[in-house]
Amino acid sequence: MHFQQILREYLELHGYWVLFIGTLLEGEAILLLAGFLAFRGYLDIRFVFLIAWAGSFLGDQCYFYLGRFNGRALLKRFHSIARKFRQSLKLIEKYGVFVAFISRFTYGFRIVLPIILGITSLAPRTFLWINLASALVWSLLFSMGGYLFGKSAALLLDNVSRYEHYLIVALLGIIMTFWALHAYHIWQLKKSSRARLARLRAYKSTQGTIL
Repeated sequence: MHFQQILREYLELHGYWVLFIGTLLEGEAILLLAGFLAFRGYLDIRFVFLIAWAGSFLGDQCYFYLGRFNGRALLKRFHSIARKFRQSLKLIEKYGVFVAFISRFTYGFRIVLPIILGITSLAPRTFLWINLASALVWSLLFSMGGYLFGKSAALLLDNVSRYEHYLIVALLGIIMTFWALHAYHIWQLKKSSRARLARLRAYKSTQGTIL
């Protein structure tokens, strides 16, 4: 069976469910890919947008209430959340409730920020409306990003269907490259922080020896 036919049948059965679960978690990559597949006619761009909106909205609502009812226990149990707690509080102090809007656009804090906002005194109703608007903008940007990627490819290539496999791989490659660059940037920041901490410990050790 032809690749396009297999892909179409699979997406008709499972595509929207996979998209919903993906956006319930983080989902930028899957939403970009869904936008491209909508351009190719495998999915409906209107459903892609609406499902992504619902999934991203419900996901952050769950994280917010997880923080509201069990946040402090999570801070004690999960060190990764506890490490980001202070950084998140600085963002909240700097930007206020606007953090609730930008949380899904902050790589590495996408899940943590709604949990920590749940721990704070932010009113659930306020978070709901901000989250609703943020999910709408996020879903529109990334779904249309994938769709316009396909549109741009169609302007450059005579027969998009012939190069469909390569375009999907190229889109995934672009996404992975951005992730890798960001991960490298974070690693560099952590490396410099560890170096400063090592120098500080060495200095304190030297001072203690002198005394």
